[in-house]
Amino acid sequence: MPDRPPATAPARDGAPSSAPGSRGALRRLFGGLPATASGRDLWAALGEAGLIEWMYPDGAVAAGVASERLAHVLAAAGERFSFGSTMSLCVQAATTLPLLAGGSGPCEEALRRALAGQAVVALAATDTTAGSDLASLRTEARLGEREAELNGAKRWINNAMAAEYLLVLARHRPGPHFTNFTWFLVPADAPGVTVRPSDTVLFDGSDTGDIDLDGVRLGNEHIIGRVGMGFAAFIRHIGPERLAGALWSVELCRGALDSTLRWLKNRPYGNGTLWDLESVRQRFAKSLIAVHQLQGLCDRLRARVVDGHDNTAAAMLKAAAGTTVNHVMETCGQLQGSHGFSTGGVQQLRAQAAIFGISGGATEIVRSIVAESAQEELDRLRLPAEQDVPLSAPVAL
Repeated sequence: MPDRPPATAPARDGAPSSAPGSRGALRRLFGGLPATASGRDLWAALGEAGLIEWMYPDGAVAAGVASERLAHVLAAAGERFSFGSTMSLCVQAATTLPLLAGGSGPCEEALRRALAGQAVVALAATDTTAGSDLASLRTEARLGEREAELNGAKRWINNAMAAEYLLVLARHRPGPHFTNFTWFLVPADAPGVTVRPSDTVLFDGSDTGDIDLDGVRLGNEHIIGRVGMGFAAFIRHIGPERLAGALWSVELCRGALDSTLRWLKNRPYGNGTLWDLESVRQRFAKSLIAVHQLQGLCDRLRARVVDGHDNTAAAMLKAAAGTTVNHVMETCGQLQGSHGFSTGGVQQLRAQAAIFGISGGATEIVRSIVAESAQEELDRLRLPAEQDVPLSAPVAL
């Protein structure tokens, strides 16, 4: 990782390193926590420092997270803490709190506590069998005049074990139509809620868990937003999450390539080092180019995602991040050889970073979204008309 910038150096977000939210300020904040800190610990520290609210410009949580600010937090956290602890911050900041901001009553209190870092809110969307195919989820909500009853099961839910609240996506009527789904705020200690750790040795610090909902009764004030608007609200906020995730994946890949390059330049081979082998340099360069391409795609699609709420652009970023991370981590793992299997080494990171191609929409799912707009995306690649191309002034001979 790069050396800490001097106190007066501008951070990547344009703020001086002494400003709240700068890389220097984040390093100092996180430096006060043990390297084994959980995602909940990180969330509490960020909230106490006012940095959760900082991720939402002008405090407008419902308008969505500033993807670059969230990516900045993730990059700083990733320098010190586990992948799982860092990962736990992403969905909660990018999607969970903006969704929660669409509610009232108990939702307002939950949001206030979450922004202060006093409560963790888990996004419980993924069902036991449906996975990324949310339109097929089986968790049901029976709506009455005054209350709703939830029944179902959620699996692989980030932050579930540490959460005071769960944001549960459930269907209130059968069928895959997007108006058949609604979000509910569920206290994690409500009768009928059971939470247990997911069966994995990965993602330490993320408090990933499985949730069973058995006859959970809630007052209708726990409905978030309007009934039937669950998918619409989710799609609105999944874009900034995917942009932030893509930006974070660039940082992860950069760090993996950086450590791999240092190792290759110091690993003796013949009369030189492994870095002197042309086959090694070719493979490394291919991955480096792929990361630059992903960064360029982030820059190109940012406005479409942030300002236009363009689901296709967000899906393109998600697909590109998943494939790039897998390619880069595979390359680094192969180039580092047995060294990559060291504790905390690149092979451990590789196994966990594969989540970029699975969680929040598997690569195949988001590619299908891109394919639905194939002609429009092809047209975007056309060169501008000749009259729109600026010409240089003729050179006098």
